Amino acid sequence: MNAGNKWVATVASIWIQCTSGSSYAFGIYSPILKSSQNYDQSTLDSIAVFKDIGANAGLLSGLLYSAVAIPSSPSHSSSSSSSSSSASCYWIRGPWVVHATGAIQCFMGYFFIWLSVTGIIPRPPVPLMCFFMFLAAHAQTFFNTADVVTAVQNFPDYSGTIVGIMKGFLGLSGAILIQVYDTIYEGNPSSFLLMLALLPTVVPFILMCLVRIYHTNTGDDKKLLNGFSVIALITAAYLMVIIILENVISLKLWARILAFVVLLLSLSSPLSVAIGAQLRDSQRLLQTSSLERTRFMDEPNPLEAKKTYVAHDPVGYQEVPSDVDHELITNDKRITLREEELNLLQAMRTGNFWMLFITMSCGMGSGLATVNNISQIGGSLGYSSVEMSTLVSLWSIWNFVGRFGAGYISDYFLHLRGWARPLFMVITLASMSIGHAVIATGLPGALYAGSVLVGVCYGSQWSLMPTITSEIFGVRHMGTIFNTISIASPVGSYILSVRVVGYIYDKEASDGGSTCSGAHCFMLSFLIMASVTLLGSVVAFVLFLRTRRFYKLVICRRIQHFASHEEGI
Repeated sequence: MNAGNKWVATVASIWIQCTSGSSYAFGIYSPILKSSQNYDQSTLDSIAVFKDIGANAGLLSGLLYSAVAIPSSPSHSSSSSSSSSSASCYWIRGPWVVHATGAIQCFMGYFFIWLSVTGIIPRPPVPLMCFFMFLAAHAQTFFNTADVVTAVQNFPDYSGTIVGIMKGFLGLSGAILIQVYDTIYEGNPSSFLLMLALLPTVVPFILMCLVRIYHTNTGDDKKLLNGFSVIALITAAYLMVIIILENVISLKLWARILAFVVLLLSLSSPLSVAIGAQLRDSQRLLQTSSLERTRFMDEPNPLEAKKTYVAHDPVGYQEVPSDVDHELITNDKRITLREEELNLLQAMRTGNFWMLFITMSCGMGSGLATVNNISQIGGSLGYSSVEMSTLVSLWSIWNFVGRFGAGYISDYFLHLRGWARPLFMVITLASMSIGHAVIATGLPGALYAGSVLVGVCYGSQWSLMPTITSEIFGVRHMGTIFNTISIASPVGSYILSVRVVGYIYDKEASDGGSTCSGAHCFMLSFLIMASVTLLGSVVAFVLFLRTRRFYKLVICRRIQHFASHEEGI
C-alpha cells in the first residue's frame, strides 16, 4: 500500500493519539509516587498542578509546528524533481520534528520519575520532581499539536469531524492505557511508569514519518471519515462496557487478556479504512488513465489533447487552492478576510481571541474542577468506593462523546444549514451550566446525571475551540493560537478548584475537621460554577454574533467550493 496519502497519515495520527494521554493515568501511579517519596497530600497536589500545566501549555509545540511543518507534494504532481525536492526538505522539516520533540520529553520525564520511585537515583527535591512531571505531561501537547493541525490541513472541509476524531481518541487514551495496566501491570504501578516512559515514546518514533500534510481533496472524504467515526464510537462503547464490568465484578486474568486483545483489534481497524481508500484511489486512477489513453489516441492533434487532459485532470485527488475565498464579492461589496492566517500576536489583538479564551476558562475550568473533586463529592453524598471509581473511569467516556460528537454535529449543521460553529459553544456551555446545577441539588442520582452532562459538554470544548480557531484565524499558525487559548484550562481550573471549591469545602467542614458530609458541602460551589459557565455561554453567544456573517460568506462559500470539486471528480 502506498504510504504517501492522507488516509495513512490519519491512521498513524490516531494510533499516536491513543498512547498520548498518559497524563490521564496519574491516579494509577500517584499513590506509589506519594509513598516512595514521602510526600504529603499538599505536595502531591502541587506536582499534579504541574502535570495539568504541562498538558495544557502548548505554546512551544505550536511555535515549533509553525516553524517546521511543510506540505507534501500533491500525489498527482508531474514533476519528479519537485517531488524529490519536497521529500528531501521533509527530512529536514515537517510534523515529524514536533512528534520527535514530544517523544524525547515524554521519555525523559517519566524515566526520571521511574528512577526516583524505584530508588535507583536519590529522591529528587520537590521542584525537580515537579519539573519531571511537567516535562512528561508537556509531551502530550507536541503529539496533539502535530496530529490535530496536520489533520485539519488534510481535511479542511470537515475540520470539525477530524478534530473530533483526533481529540476523541486522545480522550480515550487514558482508558486505553489503564486497560494496559489492568492486563499487564496490575498491582505494579512502578512498572507502569516505565511503560509510560517507553510506549508513548516508541509509537510516535515509529509512526511520525507517516504523518504529513497533503493538500488534496476526494469525493470520498466524508464517507471515509464516517468510517473512522464508527470505529471510534465502537471503541468507546466497548471500553465503557469493560470499565463497568471491572467495577462490578472481578475479572480473571484470562478474561482481562481476552478483553485487551479485542481492544487491540478494535484499535487496529482504522487501517482497514485506509486500505479501502487506497484501493478506491487505485481503481479510479486506472479507469481515468484508460479513458485518457483512449481519448488521446482518438484526438487528431495528440499534443493539444495532452495539454487539455492535463489541465482538466480528473484523477481522484485534486489539489485544493490555498487562496480560496481570500476575497469575496457579495452584493457588490468586496469583503477582505482580515482574520485569515493571523499569527499569535495578531490574533491576540482581536476580540474573538479573548472571547474564546474567556469561554474556555469558564467551560474547561469548571469541567476540570468537577473531575478533580468528583471523588470528594461522591464521598460527601454517601456514594460507595465502587460507585466513585466507576464515575471517575466513565468520565473519559463522556469526555470522548463530547469531543467526537461536538465536532461531528457542528460539521453536519454547518454543511446542512450554514450554522456558525460558535453557536454550539453557546449550547454546550449552557448545558454544562444545567449539569452543574443538577449536581448542586445533591439529590439521589444527581451526581450521575450531572457528571454525564458536564463531562460531555467539557469534552465538546476540546473539539470546538481548535476548529473555530482554524476557521477564524487560519491554519498556518493554528497550533500556536489554539495551544495558547488552551492555557485558559489550568487558569480556570486553579481559580474554581482552589479558590472556590476547596475554600468553600473547608468552610463547610463541621467542627473544623478535614471532611464534610451532606449536600451542603458542594452546593454553593456548583451554583457558582453554574453561573460561571452561563457567563461563558453569553460570551460565546457574542462571539457567534460577531462571526455569523463571516461563516455565512466565507466558510460556507469555501464548503461549496470544495463540494464543486468533489462533484467534478
